[in-house]
Amino acid sequence: MTTKTPLKIFFLAIILAFTGISSNFAQQTFANNKYWVFLKNKKDVTFDPYAYFDSKTIERRLQYGIPIVDSTDFPINQNYFNTISETVDSTGNSTRWFNAVSVYATPEQIEKISILPFVLSVEAMQLSCVEASFETDWDTTISESQLKRLKEQLEVMQGNLFIDKDIDGKGLRIAIFDGGFPTVNTNPAFEHIRKDGRILKTWDFTKNKEFVYDYSTHGCEVMSCIGGMLNGVKIGLATGAEFLLARTEVNSEPFSEEENWLAASEWADKNGVDIINSSLGYTYHRYFPYQMDGKYSLVSRAANMAARKGMLVVNAAGNDGDNDWKCVGAPADADSVLSVGGIDPYTGYHTSFSSFGPTWDKRMKPNVCAYGHVIAAAKGSLVSTQGTSFASPLVAGFAACAWQTKRNLTNMQMFDEIQKSAELFPYFDYAHGFGVPQANYFTNNNPSTDSVTFDLVIEPEVIKVMVKPEFIVKDVSDRSKYLYYNIQNSNGVLAEYNVVSVGSEEAVVIYPANYTKGQKLNIYYKNYYLTHEF
Repeated sequence: MTTKTPLKIFFLAIILAFTGISSNFAQQTFANNKYWVFLKNKKDVTFDPYAYFDSKTIERRLQYGIPIVDSTDFPINQNYFNTISETVDSTGNSTRWFNAVSVYATPEQIEKISILPFVLSVEAMQLSCVEASFETDWDTTISESQLKRLKEQLEVMQGNLFIDKDIDGKGLRIAIFDGGFPTVNTNPAFEHIRKDGRILKTWDFTKNKEFVYDYSTHGCEVMSCIGGMLNGVKIGLATGAEFLLARTEVNSEPFSEEENWLAASEWADKNGVDIINSSLGYTYHRYFPYQMDGKYSLVSRAANMAARKGMLVVNAAGNDGDNDWKCVGAPADADSVLSVGGIDPYTGYHTSFSSFGPTWDKRMKPNVCAYGHVIAAAKGSLVSTQGTSFASPLVAGFAACAWQTKRNLTNMQMFDEIQKSAELFPYFDYAHGFGVPQANYFTNNNPSTDSVTFDLVIEPEVIKVMVKPEFIVKDVSDRSKYLYYNIQNSNGVLAEYNVVSVGSEEAVVIYPANYTKGQKLNIYYKNYYLTHEF
């Protein structure tokens, strides 16, 4: 059995103090006593996948060689559930994938549950999450500045190439997990989706009902960055996709978000979803940085399980880059999650709030990036907003279009293809991942990569990166003016990385004496990549 020890309570009290949460809230938290009860088996349980799953789920599994059914799909044993529910104050969601049920219980009740012969373990739940963003009659006006940004937030991914070829995510099914979707049922930015009946299902996992068109406007804004369109102008790229909307977040219940996220993932799998967008993050309110290894948190394990079931999980990297936490949160830390960082449209590179990689176990995160400052559809009009919350759905919409061009690929093959399409690939760093995904990779408009844009001049005590004069960019607003370089250790982990604005031939000077044998210098500039080993 796992319960809160005095030492854990001491550390959690410190976290609560530093994050400004009141002691009264802390006392309420400990009084709630919410737990996961994990079961040993699914003895005597039967399951008919054809009766349970949507036909698209069956189709996905057959197409990608995923078993139509395995033990994780079977429901929990109802007799076990009944015994537990009779012992505790109340029960919450149950999970097929992890064979567990959530409960509210006293320590005495947990002691009784822990010795039941079918109980494997009991884990106390942790604290809360944050949405990865800042921040009737509907005004359909699009200002000149808004129109400019709307164009930029798609064209930085070469989304215009998808648009020109009428690639809009048709045939893909996208689930959005968020805190609410007010006005999505009336908002003109989603009229094209509603009129075709492409909002297939909705579910509020916080209240166990279908209605989701209220609460936080965050989900409305996120959805617009996937498939919104106003006056014929696209806000996101996947305007032809189908949607399932899941409300998983609520401010008044700090324990439930990960539980709801897991339940929503199983619901998405049941209903044939191809892509999950989660613009949510679980960080210092709940965890320590060393727990961001993609394996510790239940939500990260759930995200990896969703990927095992054939869904592409796209998640915001988080907005902690300019505070003490800094690193990506859960489930963005999971290895099978396409984690998305944010870039600043004014500079063209990493925006200050976007969380950094690597994960605690030194895997590269984020995987890719997109605009973190966007125009989105809110309750009453278009708004300017920011956060990796909006970079993530921009990439989710891109992914739907990309997958439409290559429907034979599995979710993880598409994951890899999106990474390979990114502008910096194979170069990477912990601020941008492989960079911004590019549509030309999927539309056969690939540019030539034969041009050598710089030379490496190696002298006894210095190495110089010399950009060829014809490749020096004069336009200060051109993102291609940046040269990226990193120092990579022999184990593949980056020791440092930098972005340089090229204004002259001598772009970078490196002193080999500062580095050790086996380390590598990796450089990227204007589609040319070079590696030098010290």
